[in-house]
Amino acid sequence: MVTASFWNGRRILVTGHTGFKGGWLSLWLHRLGAHVTGLSLPPPTRPSFFEQTHLRDLVNHVEGDIRDMHTVSKVVEAARPEIVFHLAAQPLVRYSYANPVETYATNVMGTVHVLEACRTSDSVRAVICVTTDKCYENREWVWPYRENDPMGGYDPYSSSKGAAELAIAAYRRSYPDGPKIASARAGNVIGGGDWAEDRLIPDIIRALGAGERPMIRNPASIRPWQHVLEALSGYLAIGTRLIEGRDDMATAWNFGPSDDDARPVSWIVERMLAVWGSSNGWDQPSTPQPHEAAMLKLDSSKARNELGWKPKLSLNEALTKIVDWHKDVARGGDAREISLLQIEEYMARGTVRTSEDQWA
Repeated sequence: MVTASFWNGRRILVTGHTGFKGGWLSLWLHRLGAHVTGLSLPPPTRPSFFEQTHLRDLVNHVEGDIRDMHTVSKVVEAARPEIVFHLAAQPLVRYSYANPVETYATNVMGTVHVLEACRTSDSVRAVICVTTDKCYENREWVWPYRENDPMGGYDPYSSSKGAAELAIAAYRRSYPDGPKIASARAGNVIGGGDWAEDRLIPDIIRALGAGERPMIRNPASIRPWQHVLEALSGYLAIGTRLIEGRDDMATAWNFGPSDDDARPVSWIVERMLAVWGSSNGWDQPSTPQPHEAAMLKLDSSKARNELGWKPKLSLNEALTKIVDWHKDVARGGDAREISLLQIEEYMARGTVRTSEDQWA
């Protein structure tokens, strides 16, 4: 589904390239031969995937804020991209409770600024806006959400992403002669090099690296976990189809894991401890915590049937790749080469997943 022959030489703009997902996407696009321009604020964490992989040396790196319409327009005008992947966002639920205005300004108006700059560009042919599985009005039920379910969101982050999806849909309908616009809603994306605060896998990695017991807020919550390369392969597949003239691909898409990889947080913690080789256990805070969804699943049958996309990695394999990435880097390994090797391995493998009972 992802071929160098298609991407080689294409001009691509990635917003949010200093973040975790944007960094992996930019590195993959560079590996495919694309000319990548990145627009983003400075890396949000230290360390960061962007700095560890020296991504600055591989892309046209532009620091700027998508909340500034003038900045976005100037970057699109200068880079003249054919495809835009919009990933810049305020991505954290707990942060959004303390900073709601920043969250809405970035996730809603920032998205509008990107869409408007692309609409008035004579080079942009396709825009892929990355939102989240949390954009749905979550009723905490066991059924997975489909692309035509209502938008919503309990907290500022989730509702800002639902509002961004409404803006995306409005631009798609209102300007049919403009660039083709798709949105992508992935599950809880995990992978090596994610150092975000208040996110499960990075919190576990930091604790294990320091020899401490991880602090787990919501062990019973169920999420659709998937490796970052799974979601990115879906985004790249959409971009390919849109440029090939498949206008029917300009719609909303879910990219979630197989049903058996929608697991409770406690399951993830135990598997991470096992593959790391830690027997220290984990703790749960005794103080009240802000609301976070207890149950969330995605129905990705549309992507499977219409795009031919499907997950290649089991959750066990994804967690192993994360631990391997962090241990190899901690031992002095080259983060860029380690990441490129994981990309190469992912591209080379088929769609056969390994047995789910390998840790039974």
